[in-house]
Amino acid sequence: MVSTERVSVQPSYSVVWFKRDLRIADHLPLVQALERGPVLCLYIVEPSLWAAPDAARQHFDFVLESLRDLYRALRKIGGQLQLVTGEVTEVLARLHRQAPFGDLYSHEETGNGLTFQRDLAVARWCRANDVIWHESPQFGVVRRLQARDHWQRLWDEFMAQGQLVAPEIVRCVSLPWNEAPPPSAEMLGLREPEVPSRQLGGRQAGLQILRDFLVDRSNQYRGGISSPLSAPTACSRLSPYLALGCLSLREVVQTTRLFAAQLPASASQQRAGLQAFISRLYWHCHFIQKLESEPALEFRNLHRGYDGMRENDWNPAHFSALTAGRTGWPLVDACVAMLRETGWINFRMRAMLVSVAAYLLWLHWRPVGLWLARQFLDYEPGIHWPQMQMQSGTTGINVPRIYNPIKQARDHDPRGHFVRRWLPYLRKVPDSWLFEPWRMPETLQRQHGLQPGEDIPEPLVDLEVATRIAKQRLFALRIQPEIKAAKAAIVEKHGSRKRSAPRSKKAQGTQAQMTLDL
Repeated sequence: MVSTERVSVQPSYSVVWFKRDLRIADHLPLVQALERGPVLCLYIVEPSLWAAPDAARQHFDFVLESLRDLYRALRKIGGQLQLVTGEVTEVLARLHRQAPFGDLYSHEETGNGLTFQRDLAVARWCRANDVIWHESPQFGVVRRLQARDHWQRLWDEFMAQGQLVAPEIVRCVSLPWNEAPPPSAEMLGLREPEVPSRQLGGRQAGLQILRDFLVDRSNQYRGGISSPLSAPTACSRLSPYLALGCLSLREVVQTTRLFAAQLPASASQQRAGLQAFISRLYWHCHFIQKLESEPALEFRNLHRGYDGMRENDWNPAHFSALTAGRTGWPLVDACVAMLRETGWINFRMRAMLVSVAAYLLWLHWRPVGLWLARQFLDYEPGIHWPQMQMQSGTTGINVPRIYNPIKQARDHDPRGHFVRRWLPYLRKVPDSWLFEPWRMPETLQRQHGLQPGEDIPEPLVDLEVATRIAKQRLFALRIQPEIKAAKAAIVEKHGSRKRSAPRSKKAQGTQAQMTLDL
């Protein structure tokens, strides 16, 4: 009689699953796995994620560049990165059948709804197959957080912990099959045009940008991050490298603190800029914690009292004009043009875009958020979706801020350098008509080589009327007793407990708008 009992095979290696942590420095899962023995370093290209409505070609290209950097880093220490295309549980199941393993190591991920559901599926698969999944926090976000009261202390403690040094040697195993090269962007359905001037991916590029910011550009940080003219150099430009984990947040915090401590006493402006930058790294985690604690806010209003406020008023013509950069307001349209070219605009301009969409055009935040997610190279779901709701007035706890795009242009681009750079037709418009070019008489337009009714779009709505109607609609809801009553629970769950020095009322009103310019 032949026995059909399964022969127990002792696993001889662990799997390190790289996700949005594309580095080997300060990488706890890799360090822990190597302590057990040989590892298989795995990155999985998941077709379902790249088919999602928030995915874009620029994201995929940036990931591939970062993976090449990670591949080279592992090769230098004797390791190898295994790149597999497929859905995660299917890949793990195939690997486990052909080469059984007992431990899976990765960082926790606060991503979009798809990655959340995928991670739940991975957890179920691990339990069913006696695989222990070791998940480690990557930054100051706390999984299964019970209350916000001590969150700041936990963040401070995590950032104060010593960084993990990259391994000097890695004992790696290979896949038990020959894997095809990764698919192209087109094969994944990512057929939109490339973003010609986006930042390049990879840890080495991120380190260079960090060094450049600390040594030189941080001197411009205070006072320079609001204007679209100065922000491209005044901001750190580290956000895409933090979003993909090419750099660890703790690494950036500690490197910045060390550099600031070594500055001479005379470098007060630069030191203040670096302190402000660290504050924004705190807020980076604060917003991601919101999505970690309530994943559904990617899809529905944080405050359910605002359900129905915009859902039945969708205007496809308004949305089409917004995405085409033809709203008629020069600063808004210039920002859209810059996004298409670079994949980046500064945070104040992002807030203005969302405000214009949500209030003046009365568009629901979800479709606008999906479009912007594809435009932002540094798309970070945990920051993106809470901010979309915050700027759209559906959190119930933040004071709505309705941006006037004409005033913003006068304040932050008074000579029109930004709008003229990104909107060539405005180069023919005299300064006196620059902020409201549609008001130019037709004879004057022709005199300057413009075609009336074609070159200069008229605003989609009357600014004053749209602002007044938006305020009426919004505040009619805010004053309702049941909506005001629900605010306390949202503050308790998601409100910041960060202590800061007293500020003026004006500063208090703008702080939340200005905290994410990295």
